[in-house]
Amino acid sequence: MAAADPSEAAVLPDYVLALKDRLTYLPADQVERVVRAYRIGAVAHAGQARKSGEPYITHPIAVAGILAELGLDAETIIAAILHDTLEDTQLSRTELAGEFGETVAELVDGVTKLDKMRFSNRQEADAESFRKMLLAMARDIRVILIKLADRLHNMRTLGAKDGSSRRRIARETLEIYAPIAQRLGMNKFKAELQDLGFRGLYPDRYRVISERIRAALGNRREAMGKIEAALTQRLASEHVVARVVGRIKSPWSIYSKMRNEHKTFAQLMDVYGFRVVVDNAMQCYMALGAVHTLYKPVDRRFKDFIAIPKANGYQSLHTVLLGPFGAPIEVQIRTAEMDSVAERGVAAHWAYKTDSGPANSAQARAREWLSSLVDSQANTASSSEFIENVKIDLFPDEVYLFTPRGDILSMPRNATALDFAYAVHTDVGHHAVAARVDKKLVPLRTRLESGQLVEIITAPSAVPNPAWLESVVTGKARTAIRQFLKHLQHEDAVDFGHRMLDRALDALGSSLDGIAPTVLDRFLTEAKLHRLEELLADIALGNRMPDVVAAQLVAARGKRARALIPATSTEKIRITGAERGVLSFANCCHPLPGDDIVGYLSSGKGIVVHREECPNVAELRKQPERKVSIEWDRDVQGDYRAELRIEVINRPGVLATVASAIADADSNIENVEYVERDAAAATLLFTMEVKSRRHLAEVIRRVRRTGVVSGAHRYPL
Repeated sequence: MAAADPSEAAVLPDYVLALKDRLTYLPADQVERVVRAYRIGAVAHAGQARKSGEPYITHPIAVAGILAELGLDAETIIAAILHDTLEDTQLSRTELAGEFGETVAELVDGVTKLDKMRFSNRQEADAESFRKMLLAMARDIRVILIKLADRLHNMRTLGAKDGSSRRRIARETLEIYAPIAQRLGMNKFKAELQDLGFRGLYPDRYRVISERIRAALGNRREAMGKIEAALTQRLASEHVVARVVGRIKSPWSIYSKMRNEHKTFAQLMDVYGFRVVVDNAMQCYMALGAVHTLYKPVDRRFKDFIAIPKANGYQSLHTVLLGPFGAPIEVQIRTAEMDSVAERGVAAHWAYKTDSGPANSAQARAREWLSSLVDSQANTASSSEFIENVKIDLFPDEVYLFTPRGDILSMPRNATALDFAYAVHTDVGHHAVAARVDKKLVPLRTRLESGQLVEIITAPSAVPNPAWLESVVTGKARTAIRQFLKHLQHEDAVDFGHRMLDRALDALGSSLDGIAPTVLDRFLTEAKLHRLEELLADIALGNRMPDVVAAQLVAARGKRARALIPATSTEKIRITGAERGVLSFANCCHPLPGDDIVGYLSSGKGIVVHREECPNVAELRKQPERKVSIEWDRDVQGDYRAELRIEVINRPGVLATVASAIADADSNIENVEYVERDAAAATLLFTMEVKSRRHLAEVIRRVRRTGVVSGAHRYPL
């Protein structure tokens, strides 16, 4: 440790001298730059204090100290000291860049929240700030290292906050920051953030579990010592140089497993954990053989994360042994290098890393993840949706899958074949129709398991449909499907809106082509719309009434639009039923192709289609401006929901007989329920899919022929 200069000690406070002592790995001129950053930061934050009453500058210095323990470079340490200056002081970005260079300014800007912008609520502001930070992190991963260190020190000093702030910050830490630390392989950070978050969110639960862990450890110290000695002795006899250390579960990991795996505290604590650290990868496997000869391994509890690393770069051998005290022993075997990466992840060996030099496995994996984040945000308009996708990807309890070429893809647990298709490529996902898993044909919704060989079958004509969103779990797949559907919906809305506006203009003796471009442009500007397509989509989605827009356009053209009273066109708009996102079919009457129908505009939903005889239409007629005259096109495809009310003789097998008749008529049953039931008779309500009114009539005929039915009719009548 370098001795502090006495004259300097009189000027620099103890906490800055302590930081200097941690920076002995940096050249002297770089340490001086760090001290210069402190002086500028102290002046900028002068007069500011933390909730605890300490001078505010103590916080950024503490953050810098956490990063110094990781051996990070001078620019990161300087940016950590100044990380709140752009947000909370008069110091400008230009001054920052002039004093310490553009890189430091970029890092500080990346960590800075978007407080200067106006948002409708705190959630929106937090989401947009978080998106900004993640994109800055994609450019330079040191942004998130500063943010994690900042959050860690805030969590260590959380006691000064009021109760509601404590809970909000603790929840955010558990939901976002601890998982990010895990995703970056920084297990030491992750573990402390989780425990501090647990203590802040559930203080009583934390206290009870912590006390029980302490008591349990006291009772089993002797057993732990015996197992550790036996492991050390066996490894030495096999000439494997190793360090054996006992592992203790944290309060958060105990609590999480109790909640998620429905296990008792006793079940979770009845496990002995050890870590074996050796010199090289070959010795990992030699150590594995040695411990397997000492205690019997538990079947199917061995995992090789050296050959197949986790998504965050983590490498280790995991095995579970049957111990001498009747309790399982969990053993992790890894090299010292792997141990450093497991603890520090992307921050491991930072001092020796250059941009041109080889990155450790965690750094390489992090870059892959960050590039996928950039792709995701480019296709996601809403910050909240982007954060939702990131959260999904932050909990990758992985399964490992093989492509036909032998490549390995890691996917979150419960991922489906459709997720796998999108992980291969967005185009593969868009055109997927089925999958082969271990050479067996399976549907796209099939959940995958580790070790499976997955091949995706595609067809050029295949496209995503809304039901796919219920099958996928990865953010990439969800974003790609939503983007595709939004594009389709927009196209359909523009086309449908065009037809509706043309019809309304025709009733006024005009047409869209007859409106001068200057008149149309002026109208769009006044309506705060950028393009005609936006106006047409707005009309189709029910946000603007076509008759009103038509009257305004004709009036703006300088002609009287029949006293601006919208006339009614006799021409009906034909629908195929495939107009995605523009049409929806009313649940009160379940209209089918072949029915006489009418449409009513509903804001944000578009046109809701009813049968003409629907009881609710009488009420809707009170708002004639919302009515849209529609009819079925000759070429209608797809399945439509219908309900069938069937009275049956109540005897064994009757349900199966009726269901079989419905299936024989090529109708898919969605749901069935008993409406009424007694000893002699029962009334069943079947919800099914049919292609048209004629198809439903065929279903009813087949049902009536079964001999067990006393009545069958469409519901509602």
